[in-house]
Amino acid sequence: MKLKTTLLIYLIVFAVFDMIIPIPFMAILLIYVLLEKPPWFRNWVNTIYKT
Repeated sequence: MKLKTTLLIYLIVFAVFDMIIPIPFMAILLIYVLLEKPPWFRNWVNTIYKT
């Protein structure tokens, strides 16, 4: 499975969890990425834009 497809599936799953459970998972993940700047996120972005 391509990385873009996998990321889309994860985003859909997070959106469903966000509707069912009123904990904003996407907002928490965004805050974590903005504050911590993890290397895996940069690798994902580089992989997406290379293809």
